[in-house]
Amino acid sequence: MQPVQPLLPEPVRRTAAWCVVILLVTGVAAVGIRLCVVLQTAVTPLLLALLGTALLRPLYRRLVRARVNRSLAAGLTCVAVLAVVGGAVWVVVASLVDNGDQITASLRHAGTSVARHFGAAGTSLDDVAENAGKLLSKFGATAASGVISGLSVVAEWIATGVLALLLVFFLLRDGGRALRTLRALAPRESGAVLEAMARRAFGAVEGFMRGTTLIALIDALCITAGLLILRVPGAVGLGALVFVGAFIPYLGAVISGAVAVLVALADRGFAIALWALGVVLAVQVLEGHVLQPAIQSRTVQMHPAAILLALTAGASVAGILGLLLAVPLTAAAFGVLAELRERYE
Repeated sequence: MQPVQPLLPEPVRRTAAWCVVILLVTGVAAVGIRLCVVLQTAVTPLLLALLGTALLRPLYRRLVRARVNRSLAAGLTCVAVLAVVGGAVWVVVASLVDNGDQITASLRHAGTSVARHFGAAGTSLDDVAENAGKLLSKFGATAASGVISGLSVVAEWIATGVLALLLVFFLLRDGGRALRTLRALAPRESGAVLEAMARRAFGAVEGFMRGTTLIALIDALCITAGLLILRVPGAVGLGALVFVGAFIPYLGAVISGAVAVLVALADRGFAIALWALGVVLAVQVLEGHVLQPAIQSRTVQMHPAAILLALTAGASVAGILGLLLAVPLTAAAFGVLAELRERYE
């Protein structure tokens, strides 16, 4: 009896099988992202808490090794977070309050210079101010409603931060119990694999957060020192902005550096702005050629193209929050893929 010949050649059947797998994975991912968007009120604090736990777990482990009670160690870690975040916010706000008038006056002086050079075109600073006053009186109700909606957004973010802090406490204290529960609920054959994947993903996020925080601190200190030497107003606040922006790879450094250069241009003139630009570029070269290979290569390795694609996808799904979470989540996905490759190759 002659064997039945397949209808399709082997390469075509193999390609079709991979297409089916890709479609299934894409469908599951799309459903998961959709559920996260619908349940973002609960998902956002959880994701922020996971990032905070990944960053703070070394401190928690040190306290536990020092024979501190687990609940007390988790509480002390959360208090340390409040102190650091509160101190950073205080530094930024105080810097803006102390130097806000000077920065505003510098920007007004720059606007006057521009109006003086382009006054022949029919545009002056007084005309702009008059038109702005008319627009403000015309759309006053809209502005008031915008302020009210902005206050509601601030209240929502405060509630999200409080919930995330509580989740950090429980994740620090009961993280091991959560992994054991995951392994117990999974089928017998896949429990160990799921636990290994979870540990690998969390390890990737932990390495990314630890490395990024160290790099952000070094960048902020270097740029702050340079701006202080150049006597740029609000140097400490601009350094804090650099520190926060460093958690958004590439884009954050460009935006925070551009703000620093613009403030230097408005207050100190073109020559000092060029020096400020040189400081920012030197720090970026130091980060790209020294800090990133020495620090991040030991924790998580991601191609710049993958980072840019992750940032674009995160921004399209969740805006600014997506920019903050895109790269850590992608690092976790790379960790899971690395675990599966090591197990099944």
